[in-house]
Amino acid sequence: MFIDRANIFVKSGRGGDGIVAFHREKYVNAGGPDGGDGGKGGDIIFTVDTGMSTLMDFRYKRKFAAQNGENGRKNKMTGKSGQDLVVKVPQGTVVKNADTDEIIADLTDKDQRVVIAKGGRGGQGNMHFATSTRQIPNFARAGHEGVELNLKLELKLLADVGLVGYPNVGKSTLLSVCTAAKPEIADYHFTTIVPNLGVVFNEGERSFAIADIPGLIEGASSGLGLGHEFLRHIERTRLIVHVIDVSGSEGRDPFDDFIKINEELMQFSKDLAEKPQIIALNKTDIDSDKVSEFKDKYAAWLDENSENITETYENGAWKIFEISAATNTGVSELMSYCGSILDKMPNKQMTVVIKDEIAVHKAQADEELYTIRVENNVYIVEGNWIKNVVESTNLEDYESMAYFQRIIRKKGLIDALVAKGIKENDTVKIYDIEFDYVE
Repeated sequence: MFIDRANIFVKSGRGGDGIVAFHREKYVNAGGPDGGDGGKGGDIIFTVDTGMSTLMDFRYKRKFAAQNGENGRKNKMTGKSGQDLVVKVPQGTVVKNADTDEIIADLTDKDQRVVIAKGGRGGQGNMHFATSTRQIPNFARAGHEGVELNLKLELKLLADVGLVGYPNVGKSTLLSVCTAAKPEIADYHFTTIVPNLGVVFNEGERSFAIADIPGLIEGASSGLGLGHEFLRHIERTRLIVHVIDVSGSEGRDPFDDFIKINEELMQFSKDLAEKPQIIALNKTDIDSDKVSEFKDKYAAWLDENSENITETYENGAWKIFEISAATNTGVSELMSYCGSILDKMPNKQMTVVIKDEIAVHKAQADEELYTIRVENNVYIVEGNWIKNVVESTNLEDYESMAYFQRIIRKKGLIDALVAKGIKENDTVKIYDIEFDYVE
């Protein structure tokens, strides 16, 4: 089953907690603090698996979580880091943030690996908090939370050549005679409901991968028919073979078909419409009389659009081939020609733009230390950073509470509360800590 979309949830590992421990040894009555740090949480890593061809595996498993880091140990020993979770995806998979639709990664290269979400840092043990005036720190830092993400996976086939055209113009037949692919072929519309991929082996010319895209109809770019679902599969191709039923067996004008399909490509993507094309006039065995009529109209169209296609035309695109896929007439010449000009075509496979700042989701971004909201005159402070500070505070230890007060003031929380309008004796609630504000 061909599946080219999937929604999944991923969570990188939480960092292990630092611990409170003190050195204990024979003949040493009161050793210093030696609580070790927590281990780092595991990352979520996506990697390309060339043996996969669909996203079908993600229909059955939708949640992926990396291992948490272990807590620190005594004798200043750091806990073991959590194991990274490697998620395998097919070549050509685009990873998006499902909540924002931002692109996180585009996995197009063989064995490519991308860190999607970094694991949380491990907390510091109490050995880090010893000072000349605080020789027995009875607190440590908790580990940082990992990253939780809802992801949307989209597969875009990596093919050198894409076959496009109206339904029932002979694309699947053409694919079957030039490759070893065995697509379903029948005399009705939308026989092909999923993209089919094959490899053309050319003697003396470049071999290449070719994709048969389900038939387009007018309005496909707006979601009509099947085209809207599969147009993205030809975004990475270098060359389009536009298959046209020149016999008009469906009662349509062949040149009108050519114009309408190109309009749909333009409405879906300007880059897609500008891709070089080879025109394959199919079903010439049924009626060849309309070939000259199509060529006349096509020549006029080329003159009007010469400025837009100059580069690719000079490299050999926008030529017409007369073929009959059913009788295998002219097919080898068409495929040989495609192989001969492929490397001259612009390589625009990387059609997605990735913002560097969102390529890797890091645990606990500093710009989101906390948020403040007011409910029933209670100032509620939330956020990953402040939650970690609270979890690190020993409420029964004076030095730990003093450290808590210093760090929230240093990070501007008190000033932020004042800016929110807090008054003397108003209540502040920070997870498990609740106190009255005193100026």
